[in-house]
Amino acid sequence: MGSYPPPYSLFIQLDLEYKQSIMIDYTRESEYESASNSYLMSLAVIMVGLPFPLINLISTIFFYWANRKSSYFVRWHCTQALISQLPLFCTNCVLFWWSIRIILGITPFSSLYFAYLFTVILFNIVEYIATIVSAIKVRKGENVEWYLYGNLTHLMCRR
Repeated sequence: MGSYPPPYSLFIQLDLEYKQSIMIDYTRESEYESASNSYLMSLAVIMVGLPFPLINLISTIFFYWANRKSSYFVRWHCTQALISQLPLFCTNCVLFWWSIRIILGITPFSSLYFAYLFTVILFNIVEYIATIVSAIKVRKGENVEWYLYGNLTHLMCRR
């Protein structure tokens, strides 16, 4: 006598378990994507608002505000992206208004201006590279904590 196939209900149960595991993976993937987008938001806005530092900050604030009720992982990374934009915003604002004063002839060129310009450009390049690396790692599901910003994020973002 041959073996009989398992009951039909067992196939349905296995199929449901498989579909649930796919749904769980999809949920994680969408969380990873949302968290990754929090970093990419500031990079996408650069194309539009490069000369105006306020536009980058406002876009990051809106993305944070839109995701404040999301999962802890998404909220945490939105908060870290927002915190990382604040020092960048301040340094870029000082450079922007200093440049405007030079263009209008109120302030003369100086070596201090060029030193600050070089420092701000270097700071922006490092921040953009770190943002791209963070977005890639978070998209893969890795948790990325930036130096200094990670500790502030833990203080601000609660489970």
